[in-house]
Amino acid sequence: MYFYVYMLKTIGSKYNKTYVGYTYNLKNRLIKHNNGKGAKSTKGHKWKLIYKKKFKTKSEAMSFEYFLKKKRHFRNKIINEKKNSHSITL
Repeated sequence: MYFYVYMLKTIGSKYNKTYVGYTYNLKNRLIKHNNGKGAKSTKGHKWKLIYKKKFKTKSEAMSFEYFLKKKRHFRNKIINEKKNSHSITL
């Protein structure tokens, strides 16, 4: 089983929010976020997946998730590269 760190961005909202999390099932997790059953901070918004990275262990995924949550400039880099191209490098 693989684990994923992902970044979501709000769609159709006056707020421009992002959310970072980890999961082993991206499809189901996105559905939960969009149905108001995800993290507290994601409720009330519709989300799209803008970034994902695959890891072999939960521990690796959690470490990278923590890194992305704490290093805002890397989150901004992902957002800016997503606007300008289809490839993202960190």
